[in-house]
Amino acid sequence: MSSPSTSRRVALLTLGCARNEVDSEELAGRLTSGGWDLVDTGAEADGGAEDADVIVVNTCGFVEGAKKDSIDMLLAASDTGAKVVAVGCFAERYGKELADQLPEASAVLGFDHYPDLAARLDDVVAGRSVESHTPVDRRTLLPITPVRRPQAADNLSVPGHGWLPTNVQRRRLDNAPVAALKIASGCDRRCTFCAIPSFRGAFVSRTAEEILGEAAWLAQNGAREVFLVSENSTSYGKDLGDVRALEALLPRLAAVPGIDRVRVSYLQPAETRPGLVKAIATTPGVADYFDLSFQHSSESVLRRMRRFGSTESFLDLVKQIRALSPSAGIRTNVIVGFPGETEEDLAELERFLTEAQLDAVGVFGYSDEDGTEAEHLADKVDPDVVGERVHRVSQLVDELIAQRAEDRVGDEVVVLIEHEETEEMHCSGRAAHQAPEVDGECVVHEPEGLKIGDLVRCRVIAAEGVDLVVEQIEVLPRSGT
Repeated sequence: MSSPSTSRRVALLTLGCARNEVDSEELAGRLTSGGWDLVDTGAEADGGAEDADVIVVNTCGFVEGAKKDSIDMLLAASDTGAKVVAVGCFAERYGKELADQLPEASAVLGFDHYPDLAARLDDVVAGRSVESHTPVDRRTLLPITPVRRPQAADNLSVPGHGWLPTNVQRRRLDNAPVAALKIASGCDRRCTFCAIPSFRGAFVSRTAEEILGEAAWLAQNGAREVFLVSENSTSYGKDLGDVRALEALLPRLAAVPGIDRVRVSYLQPAETRPGLVKAIATTPGVADYFDLSFQHSSESVLRRMRRFGSTESFLDLVKQIRALSPSAGIRTNVIVGFPGETEEDLAELERFLTEAQLDAVGVFGYSDEDGTEAEHLADKVDPDVVGERVHRVSQLVDELIAQRAEDRVGDEVVVLIEHEETEEMHCSGRAAHQAPEVDGECVVHEPEGLKIGDLVRCRVIAAEGVDLVVEQIEVLPRSGT
């Protein structure tokens, strides 16, 4: 390995959600601007990492499994012989505690280190001590009143914010035709099972001009679809004085030259207003796709979660969506085995799922999470029972989403090609009702000359579980050409 005086090579590994992926591309931009050369490691800690002086691991700290994955990745990175630096949610959440328990990491840095990360890596390779991050509840760093936050946030490091259209501090880490675009960070909700607000902070929106500028930059750098991410997209604009800001932003994003599809994620059902439903369901260039965080449908369980809604109100929302767009994609996640959940509660959830006929559902079993209110709730469900309920609901979901996919046979869909046909892989992509990685894909039957980034009008000819088999009709031109 070359000496620090002659080599500044860094590998960047990312765990967790699309928001973390955006943060990694910000870090990549900051590091290259600071004189560091990026080493491509692919998806593995040891893939090419022998060429790196430092491996930066952007960790996830959401649930226990994600924490374990983060530790495993940090340990694997240290096995390469490179210096290892932990950043991201796990590092932000635990800071010095993680550093004490993981001596393999040369530094554990929080979000406030991001602006000067290049300099901190210089310290690491030079053998200078870097003080580990000291965690705080990041909700306390901004005013309680949302409209007072925009100026206050200027003095706080909020990953993904502050990029100007003329100077985007971001470097794409792949050549995929879809790219995540952060519209806000943080969350003001107090769900009893979730610790994210404590380490991601209070809700802060990015300005429309900043988002539009980054969308244009992404289009210039190969993206045809932008995937809007945040902790809670339905809150977008409340700190800018306009709770309908997202409704106004969507058509402007769809009009950006080169962007053919805009997708919204992370919607809170209780905050999803009719105007936003209409904007997503009917605006040309916006995917009629609804990523709705139902979590459960029993009123008693939802109240214990500090959430709002019911089976009937959620079914009404589904009906609103399908009245405007019958083919709209709707996905959700649900938690089973939450403290106090009864068999009647579970049956209510099953009734909702059966009647809603959603396109994709993630089923998760409840487990205690550090620092959450639910950790201290009474009437915990036995872990074995939780496992049984996960299996039961998962079986139901598999049947329901397979039937929903089967119902699309004969429909036309527009598919964004993401994988060319090879010996190992079919030519495939995603239709408007399918988000990256989580909602299945469209496999093109006997493709003719298709390449990654093509947008293709297709007809659905079969369904295989949640996946669709399609035949191509025509390749569509890129917007603005």
